[in-house]
Amino acid sequence: MSRKVDLIIHADWGSNPKKRWMCVAKRVRLSYEVNAPEPVGELETFWERITALAGGGSVVVGFDFPIGLPRSYAHNAGVSSFVDALGRFGEGEWKQFYELSEQQSQISLQRPFYPFRPGGTMLPHLIEGLALSDGLELLRRCERKTKNRGPASPLFWTLGSKQVGRAAIIGWRDIIAPGLADESLQLKIWPFHGSIKDLVGSDTVVVAETYPAEACLHLGLSPPGRKWAKTSQHGRQGQSDKIFSWAQRRRINFTENLAAMILDGFGTGKGADDSFDAVLGALSMLEVTLGFRAEGNPSDNSVSKIEGWILGQEA
Repeated sequence: MSRKVDLIIHADWGSNPKKRWMCVAKRVRLSYEVNAPEPVGELETFWERITALAGGGSVVVGFDFPIGLPRSYAHNAGVSSFVDALGRFGEGEWKQFYELSEQQSQISLQRPFYPFRPGGTMLPHLIEGLALSDGLELLRRCERKTKNRGPASPLFWTLGSKQVGRAAIIGWRDIIAPGLADESLQLKIWPFHGSIKDLVGSDTVVVAETYPAEACLHLGLSPPGRKWAKTSQHGRQGQSDKIFSWAQRRRINFTENLAAMILDGFGTGKGADDSFDAVLGALSMLEVTLGFRAEGNPSDNSVSKIEGWILGQEA
């Protein structure tokens, strides 16, 4: 990458504010210093705080929630541009877009998130309500199963511990859409607005989608769930040597607090795995922005206009 990113931030996201943690990596001369994770804080002041921290420099922010729409759904809904549609969601004919459907009969292309609560709800209800042919069409291409990990949870499904729908609603409605509407922010979304190397510049904020399970692979860690678990302190501790080895190869510095957290496996408290994911995501973003790993998105119009991609995931 010809232009260095001044500030890299990764936010591990959740519908519960207590599960939102972010990790900040700041350029210091020819290297980067990575700080210990901290709570994301108030959403209303998020962009104000980020730009103040950047001090006029270039920023890339990664979010652990889907940024894009399944292609088949977009086709059925008449959406040809995710970025354009994002500015309309929640208004006019899309007024109910962010409202969870409480009953199967309420599911529609303009109200796709389901269900509101458990009890008699099934994924086939969503497939039928969105006029899709099967469950695979609920997934974007980057969310499908790979040789190293299973498929992600469908964007519009909002039930269970692995669901991402509720987090996506908050991320789109309360963070990205307001950021796009703020002309002073000059917010751009990768890969919809172009490659990160072309978008990075002074006073520019670039947003990208991340996936911690994928980030592990970018750093040389074995896939989560294969002999170790991110939810276990012992499992997280077991990855410390590989994390420090990666940082040494890339000449990345950790603050004293972060180094201690990595050695300790991020502790035993609630949210330890969230702060762990926040750090992994930031390191993966450094791997890409420093040029050691390709951005990954395929040269496909459906990806660059509708579906988006996970930063660093191989096409």
